[in-house]
Amino acid sequence: MYLKNALKHFKLVTHHKWVVFKLCCKIGEPWRGLMHDISKYSPTEFFEGVKYYKGEYSPIIEAKKQQGYSKAWLHHRGRNRHHTHYWVDHEAPDSTPVIPYKYVAEMICDKLAAGIVYQGKKWTKEFELSYWEREKEKIEVNPKTEQFVTAVMTEVAEKGIDKTLTKKNIKQLYRKYCE
Repeated sequence: MYLKNALKHFKLVTHHKWVVFKLCCKIGEPWRGLMHDISKYSPTEFFEGVKYYKGEYSPIIEAKKQQGYSKAWLHHRGRNRHHTHYWVDHEAPDSTPVIPYKYVAEMICDKLAAGIVYQGKKWTKEFELSYWEREKEKIEVNPKTEQFVTAVMTEVAEKGIDKTLTKKNIKQLYRKYCE
């Protein structure tokens, strides 16, 4: 069972990384795509991913259901700047700063890739906007960053990934909402 889950989890993580890489290349951030989620191959994240692997959704969700928390998620979000959680510090003067461009651009690609990979053939260009609308109510994020992500996901829903994810367009939207 564990060997089978290990192979499936490895394949899923690697497929997700590949989709993120392709999307990051579209927006001119290939290095962010290449380095994306390297920590998922670490023992802390990988072994929990194998143990709670379901295939239709993140093992982190299953770990939280069964044990009330996810050690992998705590490890992951503390090492990966493309997650909003990385940027929250309640003891800082600005507890939720604007996420720098390269990380929020990677976050966009990550969110889209997660939807594409987990939804498979059911994925539509409207999916991520719908998901983001629910997600943003549960997380702490700078209002400017939130507006930027909402604008990108709205464009994806209206125009599709190819027309939205260009280096020029994403940088222009970032300047409009975050600078």
